[in-house]
Amino acid sequence: MGRTVTPGQPVLARIRATFDAAGVSGWLHAVDIDRASEVELRADEPVVLASVFKVPLVVAFFRAAEDGRLDPRAPVTVPLAERSGGPTGIAAMLDPVTISLRDLAYLALTVSDNAAADVLADHVGLDNVAETLDALGLHRTRVPLLTRDVAALTREDLDEQRGLVTDPAAVSRLRVLDPLTSNRSTARDCTRLLALIWRDEAAGPASCGAIRRLLSLQVWPHRLASGFPFDDVSVAGKTGTLPTIRNEIGVVEYPDGGRYAVAVFTRSTSTALNLPRADAAIGLAARLAVEHLREQSSD
Repeated sequence: MGRTVTPGQPVLARIRATFDAAGVSGWLHAVDIDRASEVELRADEPVVLASVFKVPLVVAFFRAAEDGRLDPRAPVTVPLAERSGGPTGIAAMLDPVTISLRDLAYLALTVSDNAAADVLADHVGLDNVAETLDALGLHRTRVPLLTRDVAALTREDLDEQRGLVTDPAAVSRLRVLDPLTSNRSTARDCTRLLALIWRDEAAGPASCGAIRRLLSLQVWPHRLASGFPFDDVSVAGKTGTLPTIRNEIGVVEYPDGGRYAVAVFTRSTSTALNLPRADAAIGLAARLAVEHLREQSSD
């Protein structure tokens, strides 16, 4: 393990203050991919992945394609019936769609398309996702649910409680928000996965390059990327959102070659759909961590 920032040092106090000011609980891990220095805050505690689960899903897909178990160009027809819901991509379309498996992966990562992710997972298999996670040493990361399962469990729990997603008491008891029963990981596991992708170790070099490209095309700039508003700094990442939960994992790359994997997970007591302070806190906390790592590397 690399050099670790201890709780008494200023960077962690500033990160905690950032989360407190936004009214969220926060978990963070940031690591210099090439030097192994790190910043951590509750980095080994279990957290709910939300749509971040789509990253290990896509890694498992590319590994299966490399092994010849799947043809990434194979066309798949996604009917309208029983399609997973969501505001983007195929999930929001009104007609049947025929698309390749690799383009389903593209939609799953770039616009967090729930329908695309579920259809891709139907072909990959969650057992293969689990095997991939174990092969990569990510033993604290588990993906037992697809987005259709998350939606069904949420409806079931709210119906039983006669509650709404705006009811804090009902939301607090949702199984999909419990890391023991939902898709889960730790901030440290997530940065390890990213580092493996960026070092061409999560799969073959061509597959890792393809995954990096997809993560760089994500359309949401309001969380992690908001902390790095520089034309010469690139951010590639994946968001995750559920009631009270806002997450993002990603890699920040500087023109001098510095590469930093960052995972930030937050949870709010507010059930509001829009929480811009929570979104901004993800970017600011990441910026504080990465700047500290860069200071360490220059010492």
